[in-house]
Amino acid sequence: MSSWSFPVKLVFSSHLYIALAATIAVAFWVFFNLFDQLLFFSPTVTFYLPADAVDGFVLSTITSVLLGIVISMNVYLVKNSGLRIGGSLLSGSSLGMLSSACASCSSLGFTLVSAFGGAGAAVSTILTVYQVPLRLASIGLLVWAYYSLHSKLRNGCKIDKKP
Repeated sequence: MSSWSFPVKLVFSSHLYIALAATIAVAFWVFFNLFDQLLFFSPTVTFYLPADAVDGFVLSTITSVLLGIVISMNVYLVKNSGLRIGGSLLSGSSLGMLSSACASCSSLGFTLVSAFGGAGAAVSTILTVYQVPLRLASIGLLVWAYYSLHSKLRNGCKIDKKP
């Protein structure tokens, strides 16, 4: 078995971690598309993808899949090795959630503006203008989190042979 495929096979050999990753990915996919106003639940379930939202949809789908994989691998690592959750999960997950939910494109923007006034309007504007770069940064952080988890799982079982 290749050392690169071993951690993935180790974690996802259990149906529990596959189900956890799929549940998290689907939940965040629904969350992101709901706030980007691509998915509607009233009066019927409707999905609408205009041509100008394709890049955001692709990036949010990649983010939600990576969130599912990284969180599932973190749960496996914490459960089986006693390690604590690192900053890679928290920073990638929080930036992914913040940047993928377009605050000014949904009712969240009105809440920010009415609750925080000028500061809310500034945050809403920043999230709108820099939405794609923030999503790319969140994907980069999640890839880095995946790589660090992969390294911990791959190198965690080495035996130190002393002469």
